[in-house]
Amino acid sequence: MVAGRRGAWRPDHAPDGSDDDPFALGDRDRDRAPEKRGPSLKARAVAYLSRREYARVELARKLGAYTEDQAALDALLDDLEREGWLSTRRFAESLVHRRAERQGAARIVQELRQHGVDEAQIGELRDGLKATEYDRALAVWNKRFGARPADRAAYAKQARFLAARGFAHDVIRRVLGDDGED
Repeated sequence: MVAGRRGAWRPDHAPDGSDDDPFALGDRDRDRAPEKRGPSLKARAVAYLSRREYARVELARKLGAYTEDQAALDALLDDLEREGWLSTRRFAESLVHRRAERQGAARIVQELRQHGVDEAQIGELRDGLKATEYDRALAVWNKRFGARPADRAAYAKQARFLAARGFAHDVIRRVLGDDGED
């Protein structure tokens, strides 16, 4: 080694790309594609799916970072659906089950659309959510407030809270005991 500036390390030989330089890249090394490391695309997909359910669009987005071949990714997703690993219907039902206790139908439907769930499936789930929306809104409201609003400011605050959770305006009026005043 040759000592140079303090703390710097330089090899004994000139970095001209010769065989003596252990850090020089030869022509054959530069032209070679980088080796792929890590688990296969299917192994990554199965690892994701073993943790929780995913919609097809969402899983494709996550796996897209690990491949440039869209055809191979689509074929893998088709195989996963055929084998029962991937199901957008299961994902949608799981999301509804997790969110229904605290959120209204509008907010849950919006999240399902963001994850690329089919509109027909969303329609079926929305009908079930609408049927129980009043009871769910009442439970959320009771947990947070529990008392009817005393004035317009309290009414507005409680209504905003329920609206932010995705509950419908007619349900909010019923929960808050709107007696027709504006």
